[in-house]
Amino acid sequence: MTTRVLTGITTSGTPHLGNYVGAVRPAIDASRAADTESFYFLADLHSLIKAQDPARTQRSTLEIAATWLAAGLEPDKVWFYRQSDIPEIPELTWLLTCVAGKGILNRAHAYKAAVDRNLAEGQDADAGITAGLFMYPVLMAADILLFNAHQVPVGRDQIQHIEMARDFGQRFNHVYGGEYFTLPEALIDDHVATLPGLDGRKMSKSYGNTIPLFASPAELKKLIFSILTDSRAPGQAKDTEGSALFQLYQAFATAEQTQAFARAYAEGIGWGDAKQQVFERIEREIAPLRERYQALVARPAEIEAILRDGAQRLRARYATPFLRQLRDAVGLRDLSSVTTVAVQATAKAALPVFKQYRHTDGRFYFKLSDAHGKVLVQSQGFDSPRDAGQQVAVLKNADSPEQLQSSAWALQVPTDQVLAALAALRQAATQV
Repeated sequence: MTTRVLTGITTSGTPHLGNYVGAVRPAIDASRAADTESFYFLADLHSLIKAQDPARTQRSTLEIAATWLAAGLEPDKVWFYRQSDIPEIPELTWLLTCVAGKGILNRAHAYKAAVDRNLAEGQDADAGITAGLFMYPVLMAADILLFNAHQVPVGRDQIQHIEMARDFGQRFNHVYGGEYFTLPEALIDDHVATLPGLDGRKMSKSYGNTIPLFASPAELKKLIFSILTDSRAPGQAKDTEGSALFQLYQAFATAEQTQAFARAYAEGIGWGDAKQQVFERIEREIAPLRERYQALVARPAEIEAILRDGAQRLRARYATPFLRQLRDAVGLRDLSSVTTVAVQATAKAALPVFKQYRHTDGRFYFKLSDAHGKVLVQSQGFDSPRDAGQQVAVLKNADSPEQLQSSAWALQVPTDQVLAALAALRQAATQV
């Protein structure tokens, strides 16, 4: 069985070393597995929630697309696309919005954090909070469910979004009575490195402590040498535990190289020498990627063509046919089909009809009437509804004058009219 794995990165900034080590590198490695169908997208619609600088959004999209390609992503072997090039994603977002529980959205981490900040500052709970931030989990669910992804690699702080996607998909399946969506699983890899930033905290644009992935060698060296260290002098043993320098080195080194660096710490390596080794180790891996990245960024039209081609093929293969199915499921259908339904309904209404009933004498009867209510056959009385039903079944199957002769009922019109009515009923039954 092929496993569909979907990964997205928001186009709201310049890629940094933490993005590369924590998302890009492991995702590209995983995409080469023979039993995996990989989806990689630039989440530019998501970026609008925070970034409202059009030029920056465009630049970030270019930089991140070039990063994936420079790092080794092969667009002819995976699905590589820009979120906004798939119009089925926002359309599915609306379909999911109509089944998503507001109570669940109220509990989304990002929304709750924004509300808590407002309350702590004495402001209205929803001050400055857009509907985009509130509905962010539904858009993310659409990203995942449109392609029925089996797994979504996320950090532990993102597990809630996968749980919400499962909830919305399950709810849609239940409301519309089908197994339309595969319910995704969060793929947590505790071995993927989380890089520290310049101040020792997790490397994040939010903290302003990042090291740009494709900084020039001179800038990279300057930033690494600015990393905070303690005051232990050369010759004094140093701890690897909690050392931002050591963690950066480890993320780019082999196990043997890491062990050698740990021994150097124990032997009292000077911080300047340690920083130089970290710089050299990172530069060795990043330099060839940087060269490819710069060449790609210089040819934005080529990247645009790659993204548009990926989206066009993906829409034809998955998104458009699936959305057509979902539209039909919810009733957004071609109105020309209504004519057929109306004709069928009219034809059904014009058919003769059997009616079983209980008379005031306590006995059970049936009659066959035409479309205008004229009685064609009237039964005698029966002691139970079961007996009456059995005779109805016998009469329905009558297809000759001889079979119409019975003491259980009396014909009210000529035999040929009754036979014609019964034939019409049998024909209608075969067309249902």
